Amino acid sequence: MPDHVHLLIQPWRKDSGKFWTIGSILHSIKGFSAKQIPSVMPHIGKVWQDGRHERLVVGDRHFQATVQYIYQNPMVAQLTYIPHI
Repeated sequence: MPDHVHLLIQPWRKDSGKFWTIGSILHSIKGFSAKQIPSVMPHIGKVWQDGRHERLVVGDRHFQATVQYIYQNPMVAQLTYIPHI
């Protein structure tokens, strides 16, 4: 997508037995990519906007629907052709 990204994340446990938070995972992803993308694409300015929209996926049906939504999103936006899976 030219203006957003979809991620389906399952946080791992830390050594302490607690899980990594979505905020800490996204902080790492955004921080790393914000430095790396401009190094290979100098014409790119600010990579990320502030904010996020997160949803908790509960159950297999919700998971499968989320996967399908992410998979079909570029096709719905007419950015590419994606064969049906």
